Amino acid sequence: MMSTTAKQELPPYARVVADIRARIDGGELRPGDRVPSTREIMREWGVAMATATKALAALRQEGLVEAVRGVGTLVRREPDSAPDPRDPREQREYRIPRERPRPAEPTERRLVADTALTRGAIVRVAITIADAEGIEGLSMRRVATQLGVSTMALYRHVANKDALVTAMIDQVYAEHALPEPPPADWREALELALRTEWGIYRRHPWTVRLTMLAGAVQSPQLLENAEWMMRVVSARGRSPDEAMAVLTFVSAYTSGMALQATRAVVEDYEFGMDAEHWWRSRGPEFLRLAEQGRYPLTFSISGPPDVRGVFELGMKHLLDGLTPLIEGGATTAEGRSGAVPHPDVQDSDPGPGSCPLRHG
Repeated sequence: MMSTTAKQELPPYARVVADIRARIDGGELRPGDRVPSTREIMREWGVAMATATKALAALRQEGLVEAVRGVGTLVRREPDSAPDPRDPREQREYRIPRERPRPAEPTERRLVADTALTRGAIVRVAITIADAEGIEGLSMRRVATQLGVSTMALYRHVANKDALVTAMIDQVYAEHALPEPPPADWREALELALRTEWGIYRRHPWTVRLTMLAGAVQSPQLLENAEWMMRVVSARGRSPDEAMAVLTFVSAYTSGMALQATRAVVEDYEFGMDAEHWWRSRGPEFLRLAEQGRYPLTFSISGPPDVRGVFELGMKHLLDGLTPLIEGGATTAEGRSGAVPHPDVQDSDPGPGSCPLRHG
């Protein structure tokens, strides 16, 4: 068994792995038992969601646990193992009782439960699941299981998963709606909009991939945000096309920074890992590279980047650069303000389903 001192020297995620592995080896967690969820790991070990997610992924890679859709992460059973009927601990179901499908009920009771269901409750639970497990962990069945209703009951309130995801985006942005009227100073207004969106991406990392320029979702509240920012720029005398160019610039910056900060598009087992945790998790690897002496500048930095500070610095300089365009001083080679499309793409067809207001 690993000593307490040795365990304390491990990265946070590795300490969680060591503790859960010890519970499995010691028989406290037996094949088919549910291991702590990401939320439970966060509470018990006091770690971030990214650390909890990585710990469960490491256990899966070791072959100790397996993810069962709609149930959670369970201690893996050996394929050829059979329960020992003499052992009362082996008489438990593979799925824990509180999360397996509900037993058959009289029709009247089921109808009461399903009728009490609301669209708002479905969306809130779906957001909670996506926050904890990423958008990949979301399914209609998973939401239904969490709510304790039949999957078909959900379809009385949302048409399909795409409609659910759109409603989730709409809800998240509605909760952080930009104020009316916007601040009179355009720079103050855009800073507020960018910080608001940055906050959404930090709290809900799964949203960034769905709301970027090439994202898959358009919702009324996303369009409200786009319209709000375009009004801010248009109030300075800029045309709608020029306002859209500014919106594209600033939104690309925010979503790009969010991807860097949250690592939302990486391997599944690192979903949601922020920059600081990523740097710290690779400490030994970085030390080996630093010892080679080939990257003196890279390894002379004081530590992991201050993501928020970098975001604020980049936003300041981005808006500094956009000031001439927004205030009317910048002109293109054609003698008008605004951005000119690249000659190779300016006449290209945006393709079916494209929307100029899709933004990140």
